[in-house]
Formats: sequence, C-alpha cells, structure tokens
Amino acid sequence: MALIHSATISPTKLELLAAWLPGRSWFTGDPNVRRLGAYRFDDPAGEVGLEALIVRSDGPVLHTPLTYRDAPLAGADDFLVGTTEHSVLGKRWVYDGCADPVWVAAAASVVVGDGGQAEEIFATDGQQQRREPSATVAGSGSAGRSPVIDAVTCHDDGGTTVVRGGGVELVVVRVVGTEISVTDTLTGAWSGGSGVLAGIR
Repeated sequence: MALIHSATISPTKLELLAAWLPGRSWFTGDPNVRRLGAYRFDDPAGEVGLEALIVRSDGPVLHTPLTYRDAPLAGADDFLVGTTEHSVLGKRWVYDGCADPVWVAAAASVVVGDGGQAEEIFATDGQQQRREPSATVAGSGSAGRSPVIDAVTCHDDGGTTVVRGGGVELVVVRVVGTEISVTDTLTGAWSGGSGVLAGIR
C-alpha cells in the first residue's frame, strides 16, 4: 500500500525532472515534460517511496522511475535527481530508481509475477480513501521467486538502462517503444498509451 499525503512539494517532481533530464544520454527534446501517468510499488520495509512517472514533452514518451528517501542513499550521489521539501514528510532525497536497490527489487518482483503494483491510498484531513492509479503495470512471469537484491550497478544503453543485482539483469526502458530482448516483461498502460517498461534477461 502506498500512502499518499495531501501535501505541497517544492520543487515539484516535474521541476526536478526538468533539471535532471538534460544530463541523461537517452533524453532529447524539451525537458519541461508533462505527466501522462504514474505507478507505484511497495517497499516491504515501508521506508522508501517508489514511483515511476510516464512523461512527455515534444519528443518520445519517457519512463522515469524515482525513489523518495528521508536520508541520502550511500554511494548513490551520481544518481541523485535532487532534493525536495514535502510539507508533511519534510526533506526528501529523490533518486533515479534504477540505482536504488529497493526500486529494482520491487520491479523485478513484479516482472517475475511474484508481486504487483501498490494500492494507492490518499490521505487528507485525517481521512483515507483508495485512489485509482493513473498508470497500471503487470508482469508477464508466472509467480517466479523474487530475487534478493541489496546492491545494484547500472549503466545506460541507448534508450534503456541495464541494471544488475541479485544475480539478475533488469533492463529498464527509458524511451518507451525501445525494443528489448528479455524473457519476462513489465508492461504498462496509461491514458492514451501503453508499452513495455522493463524486463529481465
């Protein structure tokens, strides 16, 4: 379950992306992107926020996994998207999810069919209610065992990022529509679009 607070965030997630995207090898176009949808995973420990935004400006649709932490992630300075002030949770360190073992473990779990996306619960004025996600994802695996991932390495490869950890190789599609050769996939759908977002090979 992902608990989402009614809060202000400064800078916003899209503002963070506007500053971060121009430095990515797989990015072209105007960095002032608009959000098409988003999905979330659960952190079993309940400590790290796990979200992936589907965005677009004047170029292709992009897939941007992010993690939100209440303290810096050791050894991940090169993958810091930025910091933001959350009116409820305080300062948050926002990382590229491909470099965060918590996001990678959650994504791999869904790909192999041993998990699903998080149920979104919106909290406001002391009340909680379920919210429909703006993007849905599903893995093609058939209840395989989730890999244990506590450290990762990653590098960009064309329109993808290749992540290794826990004995698996997760290929994360950055530029939606990029073809990948994998055994199991994570497929997403959002208003006006769909596509393969990741896979394991």
